[in-house]
Amino acid sequence: MPEPYLLFTVVGAVFVLAGLVKGVVGLGLPTVAMGLLGLVMLPAEAAAILLLPSFVTNVWQLLAGPDISALLRRLWPMMLAVFAATLASTGLITSSYTAIVTAGLGLVLLAYAALGLLRLRMAVPGWAEPWAGPVVGAATGVMTGATGVFVIPAVPYLGGLGLGRDDLVQALGLSFTVSTIALGIGLWWNDAVPLQSVGTSAYAIVPALAGMWLGGWLRGRVEPETFRRWFFAGLALLGAHISWQGLAPAF
Repeated sequence: MPEPYLLFTVVGAVFVLAGLVKGVVGLGLPTVAMGLLGLVMLPAEAAAILLLPSFVTNVWQLLAGPDISALLRRLWPMMLAVFAATLASTGLITSSYTAIVTAGLGLVLLAYAALGLLRLRMAVPGWAEPWAGPVVGAATGVMTGATGVFVIPAVPYLGGLGLGRDDLVQALGLSFTVSTIALGIGLWWNDAVPLQSVGTSAYAIVPALAGMWLGGWLRGRVEPETFRRWFFAGLALLGAHISWQGLAPAF
């Protein structure tokens, strides 16, 4: 991990940028933060710093939507699977296999970027939800526990449920909040949340919220589709670089 003064500078810049992306496109803060922090520290260290800003911004997103009770009744099997699988697999990100975990983080970012650039859409029929939700939740939990990124496959699945825009934003907030809580418990369980990380994570809330405010201001002044394309293209390059970081020692 960088020296304290450099760490706070890097974390501040990363979370302003990550919050800006979330403010413009409605998601992406944990993904951008994990990807950029993964360039200068281990994934487990980055995940520990991510916890509080991710929790605060996702609860904000969750509570800003309409009545959540209907979503909870519909999505609770998926959320339960997300929680359980994340707890069961968080030992992966804290393991000694750092090269594999780093490469996995890069590959997840690449997959998410590819889905965004290709605009692939999943359509989930109503009859499949009772079994598809828990399966997707479990897969998302494993990805979260292994890499600290909780967008695959939850985001495309929720996008394929036919929810209205406000309900979809709230459903994403619910999924991200459950993932963040489970990841935090899992990291604590594996002694991967040192006191220094808690302080740095609390500090990161301020630049994250500032970035979200800036992103909200920018959203009305840029073409969202153009911004979205640049975001996913940048994420693809970042994912490729992090994958190479993890895989290079093997060659």
